Amino acid sequence: MTDTADEREADRALKAKHRTMWALGDYPAVARQVVAALGPALVEACAIRAGDRVLDVAAGSGNASIPAALAGGEVLASDLTPELLAVGQQEAEARGATLTWQEADAEALPFEDATFDTVMSCVGVMFAPHHQAAADELVRVCRPGGTIGLLNWTPEGFIGQMFATLKPFAPPPPPGAQPPPLWGKEEHVRALLGDRVTDVEGHRRTIRVDMFQEPEEFLEFFKAAYGPTIAVYRNLADDPERTAALDAALTNLASGALQDGAMEWEYLLLTARRSRPDAA
Repeated sequence: MTDTADEREADRALKAKHRTMWALGDYPAVARQVVAALGPALVEACAIRAGDRVLDVAAGSGNASIPAALAGGEVLASDLTPELLAVGQQEAEARGATLTWQEADAEALPFEDATFDTVMSCVGVMFAPHHQAAADELVRVCRPGGTIGLLNWTPEGFIGQMFATLKPFAPPPPPGAQPPPLWGKEEHVRALLGDRVTDVEGHRRTIRVDMFQEPEEFLEFFKAAYGPTIAVYRNLADDPERTAALDAALTNLASGALQDGAMEWEYLLLTARRSRPDAA
């Protein structure tokens, strides 16, 4: 692939757009109030122990980083959006967790090869636009024999369906950008990691979300707090008819998912081990 000046500039612009999008609204509230259980689930699957060097890629406000630090890991939480890291640092201090926070692009991590015992990402790296580049970085910075742990929304699950619902209302993605929910397909992640990993285990699980008693509660919360949703609505600011159509589509999606005041959101939890040089 030829890395031209135009391509580099386009990539910088795309990353700046992503950084801005995730700073919209209040993603830390989503992580804290809606999906808090995901981070501990990933940390448990990675079997993080005291003294393990841990990198959390696209860590956001620390949904997985903080539990990993509380488990004894020497954690570095990295993310493209510094506003999220700032909130995470405050939450870590409030919970008595000590870790390092660093701004970093998941597709170009500023760390040496084979630096970490565990490299993980909790519904984070899936939003990097170039999947192979991000996967290559996950593998590169993990030591041979170390653990790579990923937790991502599936295409068929509620959040995957939410992105499918948003897609017709959003601007077309730039050339080369891939849909985030592909990271929730085990065969896709296996192909990205390739023969550089062994002992791959993938499990589809669900998180129970009981914060929203009515579909309209989900709609209003995600319109106010979730960056990708906010960005799509801003794109529709001058089109009340399409705004109303998106309101209806998201309300219908939530209505179909709500059962007795709760929803089950599906995700893929995948762990693998970085191959050793002498592995067959």
